[in-house]
Amino acid sequence: MPVEWKVIVGLGNPGARYARNRHNVGFQCVDALAGAHGLSFSMEPRLHAQIAQGTIAGVPALLVKPMTYMNLSGKAVQAVLHYYRRTPADLLVVYDDLDLPLGRVRMRPAGGSGGHKGMQSIIQALGTEEFARLRIGIGRPSAGDPADYVLQDFTTDEAIEIARAIDRALEAIQLWLQGNLDAAMNHVNRPVEGQRIEKS
Repeated sequence: MPVEWKVIVGLGNPGARYARNRHNVGFQCVDALAGAHGLSFSMEPRLHAQIAQGTIAGVPALLVKPMTYMNLSGKAVQAVLHYYRRTPADLLVVYDDLDLPLGRVRMRPAGGSGGHKGMQSIIQALGTEEFARLRIGIGRPSAGDPADYVLQDFTTDEAIEIARAIDRALEAIQLWLQGNLDAAMNHVNRPVEGQRIEKS
C-alpha cells in the first residue's frame, strides 16, 4: 500500500538572495520544521521542488519547497500531489500575509488567495480552494510598493518576532498532522499578548 503522506508546502523563491526575504517565510517555516525533526531537503527535478520526508508527530510527512518561483508554485504542488497520490485534503500550505500584523499566525481549512500570487497559482493548478493554509503575518508597509517590501529581508527586530511566530506555526502544524485542525486553529488564531486583533 502507498504511504499516506501528509504534504506541507512552504512558499518562497529559490536562491540565497531571497532566503531571508519577508516573502520567503513559508520556506523559513518548513526549514525550521525539517530542522526540528532531523530531516533534510533534496532536489526532485521532475517535481520542480525540494522535498524532505520523514515522520512528524507519528505521521508520514512530506515537506515541500517549490523551486518554480512564487508565481508558479502550483506547478510544483500539483506535481507532488500527483506523484505521491495525494489529494488537496492532505495538503497544508504555509505562506506570508501582508494583511496580517507582523508575527500573527492564522490557520483556515479553505479559502481564497487573498491576492497572494503563490496561492493563486496553487488554486488554479488544483482547481479548488479546499485545502488547509497557515498564514504568517509580515505586516503591510506604511509607504512604498508592497511588491518591493515583500522582497526585502526582515529587520533584526522583525526576525525575532517571526521566529516566535514560526514556533507557534510548528505547534499548529503538528496538531494538523494529527488530524486536529480545530485544535490547531484554536491554538494560533488568537493573538498573543501585545498583538492587536485584525479583521479576518
